[in-house]
Amino acid sequence: MKLFLRILFLTLISGNLYAQDLDSIAFTKAKWHKKSVAKKTKVHTYQFRDSSLFKANQYICFVEVKNHKRAPGFFIGFEKKQLIKTSDFARKHNAIAALNGTFFDIKNGGSVDFVKVNDTIINENVRDKNNIRALHQKAGVVINDYKLTIKKWDGSADWENKLTDKNVMLSGPLLLLNNENEQLDAISFNSLRHPRTAIGIKPDGSVLLLTVDGRQENSAGMSLIELTKIMKWLGCTSAINLDGGGSTTLWVQGFRENGVVNHPSDNKKWDHEGERKVANVIFIKGKP
Repeated sequence: MKLFLRILFLTLISGNLYAQDLDSIAFTKAKWHKKSVAKKTKVHTYQFRDSSLFKANQYICFVEVKNHKRAPGFFIGFEKKQLIKTSDFARKHNAIAALNGTFFDIKNGGSVDFVKVNDTIINENVRDKNNIRALHQKAGVVINDYKLTIKKWDGSADWENKLTDKNVMLSGPLLLLNNENEQLDAISFNSLRHPRTAIGIKPDGSVLLLTVDGRQENSAGMSLIELTKIMKWLGCTSAINLDGGGSTTLWVQGFRENGVVNHPSDNKKWDHEGERKVANVIFIKGKP
């Protein structure tokens, strides 16, 4: 009996590792469609068909900005109360590319997470009735001198207010930091598949602005565990989850008719028209 259980256990373990290997192989073999959109900046798109990634169809796109003096700089676009589309934010700021940002109040507008732009606080964290910090308030992207990095909450009550960075947008959960996987809580938001938005950073400082479509036959979406894996497979050593779901949108100047690269899910159609209005974005443009 013990021998049988041991064999069964080893079989299950080896089967799981084999499935993981198939996923990583499928991802590595993907022949991404690439298009240059600015100096040292390219947009990548690929659709995994025939349930070839995590036993599902997936559509992934990202903009990679190299860490180079000639590459565009990073900025935060925001509205303190109003909600507008990612594409409208992009056009307003004459952006090269834009990615939807952090979580917001759908009814009243404005971010529910701390946002600071040019040393001015735009939004404070919105806490629950028990004054508990949300999972998407335990990390953030910071921008200084047009360069983007990721920081982790230090456990203090007023962490974000002590940050000396000129531009801060809290979000999360944090997926990777310094090549170490962050522990994710066992909750449905993390474990179920949804459209996802993420930012990743490679060891050389290159930054990825990424979306995974979801809630569609052509793209199932991902859990945060799966999202962490693809960020690692893309070479990122740090990565953070942003607002996803119907908000997930990647816009690139001159890409298709309306610039939307992915397939936002808010209209429940497989097209590029289903953008949800959001409170803020991360965008890139030429440095002043």
